Amino acid sequence: MQPFIHHSSSSPNTLLSFITTTTTTMSSDLSVILPRVLIVSRRTVRKNKFVDFVGEYHLDLIVSYGAVPVIVPRVSGVHMLLSSFEPIHGVLLCEGEDIDPVWYEHDSMASGLSHEELDEIRRLHASDTAIDKEKDSIELSLAKLCLERNIPYMGICRGSQVLNVACGGSLYQDIGKELSTKVMHINYDDYDGHRHGVKVVENTPLFHWFKDSLEDGEIEIKVNSYHHQGVKRLAQRFVPMAFAPDGLIEGFYDPDAYNPDEGKFIMGLQFHPERMRKPDSEEFDYPGCPFAYKEFVKAVVAYQKRLNSLTSVPKALRLNKEMENKRKIIVRSFSLAKNMYTMGREKCSSKESDLEAGAEFLESNTALSVQQEKRLKQMGATVRNAGSYVERLKLNEEREKMARNVMGKMSVEQLSDLLSFYHTMGQICSQVMEKKIEIVVNDFSS
Repeated sequence: MQPFIHHSSSSPNTLLSFITTTTTTMSSDLSVILPRVLIVSRRTVRKNKFVDFVGEYHLDLIVSYGAVPVIVPRVSGVHMLLSSFEPIHGVLLCEGEDIDPVWYEHDSMASGLSHEELDEIRRLHASDTAIDKEKDSIELSLAKLCLERNIPYMGICRGSQVLNVACGGSLYQDIGKELSTKVMHINYDDYDGHRHGVKVVENTPLFHWFKDSLEDGEIEIKVNSYHHQGVKRLAQRFVPMAFAPDGLIEGFYDPDAYNPDEGKFIMGLQFHPERMRKPDSEEFDYPGCPFAYKEFVKAVVAYQKRLNSLTSVPKALRLNKEMENKRKIIVRSFSLAKNMYTMGREKCSSKESDLEAGAEFLESNTALSVQQEKRLKQMGATVRNAGSYVERLKLNEEREKMARNVMGKMSVEQLSDLLSFYHTMGQICSQVMEKKIEIVVNDFSS
């Protein structure tokens, strides 16, 4: 799981090193923030110092399809600070060392490998078996966050294994030792050039991405392979998308959480489509190779739009002259109702018509709880006969029709201001009237 190690070049042009995260925009308007995809870096030693990095192909594709990669550095304690990376619109997890078996070895199908076999595995795959517990904590936390919030998630290689483990699945600690296979899943002598066939499952996203490259009656493509571990028991929520000839699952997804147009994308690919390129060329092996990133970013963009619609910060309340007059009328109506309630109907010269604005506001307001509305209506019923009060609270059909016509001509900003006004008034009414009623009830009890 280390597709960087035998790259044709190790210059800064082919590997991007990151020590700090991408700085977010200073704007408070979430709508102007580009979709953000979190990617956890991998740590290595360079010139006797730790360096965090992410392969450039991941970053290039994320940017080319319209999102911003935000690098989460593999630093101690970061898994406790993930809220600092909000807003999170998508997560892409890719290469890295083996996942610590403690996360899945409790499985009833545990490997049972001997100490001698484990030592041999460590010698054969030395760069992968140096477990990084901190990276495990960060990535498993992110995976679980995505599953809880339905945040788009794409796992490549190790990232697919993280996803399966996070959902309760298990892994082969070593394919060569645990799975009877003649398939070579890693070839250190031909690292980037090595390919093996996989059977693509029909009617899955992977099938649709590569269908133009599949010959009549054929459902096989050749994929790269950089791993000695893989999915052993697939978590129940997932459906396989591809199998190696030895039966190893090479791709899976959650069909109930896959609809890029609606911001849904939960998927794992064992191979690296971003690195499936022809020798000495940037041309992909198949036109469908970048589609995983294309559809993933599409889901990220859709998720951001949905998130913004739920968490958008309301603009500062701006009342024009007409709305200010309405506010004063409603406030006066509540004040008169209070006087009638506390002083008695006989001692108050106000007319019932003066209370209409407040009655209509109470009927249309949605900020009050059912209990609060009930108490306010009961208070109103004591100062007016029940029949006339109920009639005033019923929304007049003609008035509703007129209101809809007027609002239909208003701009989005005007409607937003009107909604903010009613929401604010509802909160004020709820707080003030609650206190007033509490005082009256206490006085009555005493």
